[in-house]
Amino acid sequence: MWRTVRLSRQITMSSIRNFSALVQNKALINGSWVDSSTCATFDVKNPASGEVITSVPDMTVEDAQKAIKAAKDAFESKEWRSLTGKDRSNLLKKWHKLIEQHAEEIAEIMTAESGKPIVESKGEIIYGNSFVEWFAEEARRIYGEVIPSAVNNREIIVMKQPIGVAALITPWNFPLAMITRKAASALAAGCTVVVKPSEDTPLTALAVAKLAEDAGIPKGVINVVTTAKAAPIGDLLCKSPDVRGISFTGSTEVGKLLFRNSADGIKRVGLELGGNAPFIVFDSANIEKAVDGAMASKFRNCGQTCVSANRFFVQEGVYDKFVSQLTQRVESLKIGNGKSCDVQIGPLINEMQFNKVSGFVEDARSKNANIITGGKGLSSLGSLFYAPTIVTDVPPSAKIYTEEVFGPVASIIKFKDEAEAVQKANDTRRGLAGYFYSENLQQVFRVAKRLEVGMVGVNEGIISAAEAPFGGVKESGIGREGSHHGIDEYVDIKYICMGNLKYD
Repeated sequence: MWRTVRLSRQITMSSIRNFSALVQNKALINGSWVDSSTCATFDVKNPASGEVITSVPDMTVEDAQKAIKAAKDAFESKEWRSLTGKDRSNLLKKWHKLIEQHAEEIAEIMTAESGKPIVESKGEIIYGNSFVEWFAEEARRIYGEVIPSAVNNREIIVMKQPIGVAALITPWNFPLAMITRKAASALAAGCTVVVKPSEDTPLTALAVAKLAEDAGIPKGVINVVTTAKAAPIGDLLCKSPDVRGISFTGSTEVGKLLFRNSADGIKRVGLELGGNAPFIVFDSANIEKAVDGAMASKFRNCGQTCVSANRFFVQEGVYDKFVSQLTQRVESLKIGNGKSCDVQIGPLINEMQFNKVSGFVEDARSKNANIITGGKGLSSLGSLFYAPTIVTDVPPSAKIYTEEVFGPVASIIKFKDEAEAVQKANDTRRGLAGYFYSENLQQVFRVAKRLEVGMVGVNEGIISAAEAPFGGVKESGIGREGSHHGIDEYVDIKYICMGNLKYD
């Protein structure tokens, strides 16, 4: 069964200070590190131990309004608006270099507040920083157009200009990468930003903001508002006329609310929302590679990723082999406090998430699903640890069949043929990522085209990269992050007609 690890249950503010001056317990507005106007704070806890790491300002709507004003003033100032693409590129490169130099410290902060294994935190630093590097390069490639006119004395010029202030609302599961993927593209385009990080993981956001400040990015260009009151501040960001764009990563339900609240201002809205990713294993698959991909996709960050495989569809010819090999791998996972380098599964982020995951499994159990392994909390390790779980014989009425579990639970469903697999995979209102394993080239092209998702992993369980467009279809969101398309979320296209020209 699983190997569990008992580690020190206390990572306190004092111990973090021993290795990092990057731990900040104030918010950042207009280049100043500030408290809430009410002096209110909220605690940031280590989910592995329950210990309080530190407290940060519980900012108010009035505080957030100051951040918006600072971002607007910075956008309009000569210190930012007049910068060339090369100037912005150089600043982003300095930011990238500092994140690289402080990767160890940021990773330890991330593990302390999110619970993810330190190896994964280090991996996220590399991944998240790749977006800073990518968009530093893209800052110099925001090209316009000269379009041939149908009229002799006219010239048609198209240019791209920054939209202005962008509000970035980011989640707890990738506390660095979700900020850098948004902020680096916004800054490359020439926008300024107000970041509202998750209340569960504000310390990583504040650390990378401190490094942006150290890199010389002018005051007011990046503002970070920490708060435990997400709803009223989110409402302000959506309705403020000074905010011209909203970028949100999180649940579909909250995304819909933000979309509605942004409608009156006709804002640019980018939404990267929940998924319900299918993972299909065909008879022609290489089973060993499929199991490797399943482990990477499903159990990374304790299953708490939006592109995590959620529903496993396995063809009947390889079903028993796949389930057997996956079970062996799952039962060998090492579970514990992510501070240890050999831990592979940490805790769930908070009590609400733990209750959701355990509730889904109990619902499946009550409907006669078969719990192959796991299916219980690991209270000996801590209140938020849940055993990696495999569930088979899942009925369509079970919540785990139709809803995103966002935890270390794999539900496996047997199918007969390709048409059935594709139909079941697409039978959801979500469409972020999808995965399938097949060695049949004809099948690869058929299924890749027919899956109703924004991203497809073919014989691959980890697909996100700075060079590739990240985003979904249906209720999984609108817009794309990463790649050269990521810049488009933060620029307006302006058409200039030059008339009555004389070429004689």
